[in-house]
Order: sequence, then C-alpha cells, then structure tokens
Amino acid sequence: MLNKIKNIKTKKIKKAKDDSQYVVALDIGTEFVKVLIGKVGPDQTEIIGVGRAHQSLSDMQAGAISDITSVVENCDKALAEAENQAGLSVRSAVIGIAGELVKGTTITVRVRRKSPKKPMDLEEIERIIKLVQEKAQDKARQQLSWELGGKDIEVRLVNSALVSIDIDGYPVTNPVGFQGSDVVIQLFAAFAPMIHIGALERTAQQLDLDLLAVAAEPFAVSRSVIGDDPNASMSAILMDIGGGTTDIAVINDGGVQGTKMFGIGGRAYTKSIEKELSVDFDDAEKLKLGLVNNQTPAQKIPAVEAALNKTLDVWIGGVELALSEFPKLDHLPNRILLCGGGSSLDLVMDELQNTKWYRQLPFTKQPTVQYIKPSQVVGIVDKTGQVNDHTYITAMGLLRVGLDTMQQANNTETNSIRERLDRILRT
Repeated sequence: MLNKIKNIKTKKIKKAKDDSQYVVALDIGTEFVKVLIGKVGPDQTEIIGVGRAHQSLSDMQAGAISDITSVVENCDKALAEAENQAGLSVRSAVIGIAGELVKGTTITVRVRRKSPKKPMDLEEIERIIKLVQEKAQDKARQQLSWELGGKDIEVRLVNSALVSIDIDGYPVTNPVGFQGSDVVIQLFAAFAPMIHIGALERTAQQLDLDLLAVAAEPFAVSRSVIGDDPNASMSAILMDIGGGTTDIAVINDGGVQGTKMFGIGGRAYTKSIEKELSVDFDDAEKLKLGLVNNQTPAQKIPAVEAALNKTLDVWIGGVELALSEFPKLDHLPNRILLCGGGSSLDLVMDELQNTKWYRQLPFTKQPTVQYIKPSQVVGIVDKTGQVNDHTYITAMGLLRVGLDTMQQANNTETNSIRERLDRILRT
C-alpha cells in the first residue's frame, strides 16, 4: 500500500544528511492530517515543508485513531507533500495525541525531608519528582477507571512540566543548595491510554519514522506560546477546537495548570446540519463551510444557523464544565486564545465574546478572545508562506516539543539546573 502512495512524489527526495537538524511534526486530526518539516537552527526553527491530507469519517473517533491502515495512508500523503516541498526526507518525528481519554493535571505533593539541614542536591530533587509523577499517574488511572465504569486501563506519561517548587513556604526556581524541612512541588503531567499510544507508535513504524515523542496536543499548543523564558508570566486559556474534540489548556503565570478535553468539535456541527436539514454529511459540511466563505445560499442560512446553534449550546456547556474543574485557581485567566479549524465558525467567536456564558465561573472580568497567530509562536518561522492561520498552531506546537526533546537529548552535559530538571521530567 505505502509503495503505491510514495509514487505521488514529483521529484527525487534525498534523505537529510544530518537528521538532528530536522524534525517532522505530525498532527493527526479528525478532519485533516497536517505535516510540518522544520529545520532546526541555533536561534529559531524554520518551516520548510507543509503537507495536508483529508481524513475519512471512519478514520478517527473523538480524536483517537480508529482505522490505522487508512490513517497511515493519509499521513503518508501529507508527509510526501511536505517532503516534496522541503526537497528532503526527514525521519525524526513528533506526533500529537488528543481525545477524551488523554488526561492532563497539575498535582501538588508535600515531602517532609529527614535531614532538613542538609542542602538539597539534584539526586534528591529527582527522587521527589519521580514520586510526584507516580502519584499523578495513579490519579490519571483512577480517573479513567471511573469514567469507564470501573475498567482498569493502562496509561503512560506523555508530557510533564514543573509548575513550582516551595521550600518551607519560600518559592524557589533552583532548589539545589537550599535547606529546609518541607518541600512542596507542583507538577503538570499528561497521561494517555496505552492503546492510543500504541496506535500512534504503529503509525510511525509503518511510515518509517523515528518517534522522538508523543505529545498531548493541549500541552503542545501551550509550548507554542510560552517559549523558553524561565521568567515567563503569561496567563491564558488555550482552546484548540478540532474536528472531533475541543482541547483546553489553562496557563497561569507561565505554567500549565492542567488540560481538559471533550468530544465536541467541528464534525458535531456538521452532523447537526445533516440531521436538521436532512442532507448527507458532505452537503452539510459544504453548508457549514459556506458560512465561513460566504457561499451558503441566502435562503438556507437561517436553517443552517439554527442547526449550528443547537450544537453550540451543548459545546459552550462543555467549555463551562471543563473550566469549572480548575478549583485550585483563585480565578481563571481573562484571556482566551483560539486555534484549530473548528474555531473558524463566526458563531463560536461570537458566543465567547458577546454572551454571558462565563458568569458562573471564577473570572474577574469578561474574558477577551482572539485567535493565536502563527507569528505568535515562539522560535518558529514559516519559510513556505503556507502556514498563515490558526489552523496550524497545533502542528507548530508539536515542532516546539520536538525542538525541546532534541535539545535535551543533545545537552547531556549542562550547567543549567533548569535544563537538568527538564531532562528529568522528560525521562
């Protein structure tokens, strides 16, 4: 099958001489597969290849792969398109993972040290972080078991990031050398079911890709806007509205507080039109997209909008429920940043900007809403002219995760405590 697909390439593709200088971001969405090839430089990563392929209705379910063979075929088409543009073949890849069963949470653990007068060293910090990760994994497994009616499910850590460290109530950025008895660590960790991760690993294997990392997509989006500044104080709610799911990440003072996902995306709106107007799915999709590009017949607009509003009511309820599950925050950030193809509908932006949906949530004022622009993604520059809107932000975030992973692998010796802690978190 794959040999037939490879024939779509229009020019001879050479293999990259130094694969450590290039990375592939593979965003396997419900509606589209997107591929970006990035060339890693000392100061920034340049996008030199872009590819995209449409997914069939049966390929994905709620953000997770349901037909590996078909998804591999679509990925290969998008990868071939990106390789044609880049003029080379790259094997090192980062793949995004999404879906309702991907759990991201911030967990706080307090540890009482046996020798409070002994200065802390990196080995002790590593032991504490491993303890926090284990507790976070147990919490994710219990949550999934509850959601699945008591079924025990195996999960694996896909991403983690340090939020804060306090020693005897004193916040520190570098705990090495400090004395104290009580250490409190806040750690963000994202976990995914092994069955979903296995499907992605199988996809990478069939595409002949070396898998650098599997990244929770809300975490990848947050990496795209936070960047590398250790003193970053950004606070925002990130919403990635895809074809099958809405993925939400809350960033507070530069740290990821948690992620939530629920299974309503762009296809739910299309299915609402399909049902209410008694048309097939493809025609319903055309009517929905016609609202974006002003091609829906005027006489059908009221019926289409009425159908969309039914799903919108359910979607905004999902947003409220997701944001209510951050009780550790005194208040939610007053800034909402959107990305993903499902956010292109004007009615989504209008609902978030112009209604009082937020009143029962801990906002200090009405939140502002805007799209994430590719130019806002830290350290990544598009050289193709094709990455020009909010629908590519998730793929750009995956490039950021790939860059992080490559840097940690290459910097085996470093004097930066923060970098050494980051390497521990990615082990």
